[in-house]
Amino acid sequence: MWNTIIIAPFINVVLLITQLVGNFGIAIILFTLLIRLVTHPLTVKQLKGTQAMQELQTDPRYIKMQEKYKGDKEKLAQEQMKLYQELGISPFASCLPTLIQFPIIIGLYQAVIRALSSTPIEMLNLTRHIYPALKNLAELVPLNNQFLWMDLSQPERVFIPGIDFGIPVLAVLVVIASYLQSKLMTPPSSQGNEQAAMMSNMMTLYMPFLMGYLAYTLASGLALYFFTSSVVGIIQYALLGRLNWENLKIFKKNPDAK
Repeated sequence: MWNTIIIAPFINVVLLITQLVGNFGIAIILFTLLIRLVTHPLTVKQLKGTQAMQELQTDPRYIKMQEKYKGDKEKLAQEQMKLYQELGISPFASCLPTLIQFPIIIGLYQAVIRALSSTPIEMLNLTRHIYPALKNLAELVPLNNQFLWMDLSQPERVFIPGIDFGIPVLAVLVVIASYLQSKLMTPPSSQGNEQAAMMSNMMTLYMPFLMGYLAYTLASGLALYFFTSSVVGIIQYALLGRLNWENLKIFKKNPDAK
């Protein structure tokens, strides 16, 4: 089921793009753009859901129930769900695109590894995933796995004469791009919602390092996807007018200061 729904389509799309552009690295970049385009409606839905939840924090009914049922979490949850239904708000709308990204990341990693097969058995298994209508894609096998200075089937490193270890340039770029994406796309927290702000700050800090660790240890083809996805995500939010530039300010003015 996983191979049929995720792996095989990804392999065929990436190989088809590779055939058109003649480079597997560029194909991964274009595939990332395609994924972002396909999931754009979900991104818009995420924005609307986030904005609705943000506005809900200042709703008098929401504030009142927080005070009234602060000692009864079960009753509070029931009243919150009633208010969500009344206002047509889905508390999970802002999480949906993120959840969808995980199978895409896993599927792309497996597709990249299989597409860059080198042994006869691996190449035979790869050709079995190619759709009969696209048999000419088998002529691409084995793929040229070189893109810029990278071997897309291996973790990326830059080796400088005189230094005994490789520098993970792409992993560093993934951390920076992921951090900027998290900061710029995080909406300003409402007053009195310190818990949500703390959780948001933790995610903004830890997620880029998680993405960087994956980029450091896994195939650079996947790291290239991470970096491109973050950059395209920032551009996407900028075009929608949703970037929060205030989050990049190191020293913020205290609104309570006189």
